[in-house]
Amino acid sequence: MKKKKLIACIAAIAMVGSLFVGCGSQSTNGSKDSDKKQVKAGLATDEGGLNDKSFNQSADKGLKKAVKELGIEYKPIESKGKESYVQNLQLLSQDFGADLTFGVGYQMKQALEDVAKQDKNKNFAIIDEKIDMPNVQSLLFKEQEGSFLVGVIAAKMTKTNKIGFIGGKEGDVIGRFEAGYVAGAKSINPNIKIDIRYADSFSDSNKGYEFAKSEYNSGCDIVMHAAGGVGIGLFQAASELKKNGKNVWAIGVDMDQALSNLDKQGKPQYADVILTSMVKKVDVATFEAIKEVKEGKFKGGVVKNFGLKEDGVCIAPTSRGEIPKDMKKYVKSHVPKDIIELTDKYAEAIKSGKIKVPATPKEAKNFKGVSLK
Repeated sequence: MKKKKLIACIAAIAMVGSLFVGCGSQSTNGSKDSDKKQVKAGLATDEGGLNDKSFNQSADKGLKKAVKELGIEYKPIESKGKESYVQNLQLLSQDFGADLTFGVGYQMKQALEDVAKQDKNKNFAIIDEKIDMPNVQSLLFKEQEGSFLVGVIAAKMTKTNKIGFIGGKEGDVIGRFEAGYVAGAKSINPNIKIDIRYADSFSDSNKGYEFAKSEYNSGCDIVMHAAGGVGIGLFQAASELKKNGKNVWAIGVDMDQALSNLDKQGKPQYADVILTSMVKKVDVATFEAIKEVKEGKFKGGVVKNFGLKEDGVCIAPTSRGEIPKDMKKYVKSHVPKDIIELTDKYAEAIKSGKIKVPATPKEAKNFKGVSLK
């Protein structure tokens, strides 16, 4: 009998011990699960969409990088028009549960303000606009500074003394592109002629094609765009004319567009007509913002400005001969070394404050130009 009682006692002790082990195990796993909680990022594009080979795609690129390097969860939504902005932002913030929701472009300002008021405990970021709210971070760029440099390149390389510009929709942001481009060109040649047109769209490539053909036919031999998907039409027009023996060039925007628009074989379709691009590092801004959330350092009510000094804008790396190995057989630099060196001098003058680049078309019109030797 005593033996049976002893066995029962040992069994009971073992059972209690196993319960404590079980409790300890659950506590450890719970802690690990909490540590592994993924940060979520959501992104709503403007009408240009994720594959605009430009602005929206660059924003998307930064968050895809965050997926790989920071282990975040990411959901993008493409907006087809203004009427879908609020709904898309709500889907990301409320349904998806994003810790940080991005609105891409100044056109989303009102929609993002409305949703940020609804979700006061969530974080938001808007690109290219300023929103003064405690849960919104505003990410702005000094597009005029980078555009100044490509304006210098255009004015140095034109053979006709006439260059062109195609903007998307008139407003503060695209106005900064135009102003910088004009100011840079005038710094090289005060008498240069510049044909400026607006497509009233960021997606209509047909209009980009029509405008580009018209500008080239009017005597422009270099045309810059700041118009998202509209720029594809510019590249198509330049490519057609170059194949027919015309010495024309296009200037890209937002990304190093000589490396974009790949065909099925992975070859850039327009690298032979893209002189350079004004790179706007939206990908850097989106990556850094979600990284702040991940590290618990994100602050709303903050305005961040990315210019030359902040490494937020630059001329295309391919123009400097910085070409990825897998692209070297397709892409080459079209800008002479001495012109690149001149743009570097202008960049330093802008960073130091010696040159203040005009930020509006009106300011650019009155800009006298600054000559550097």
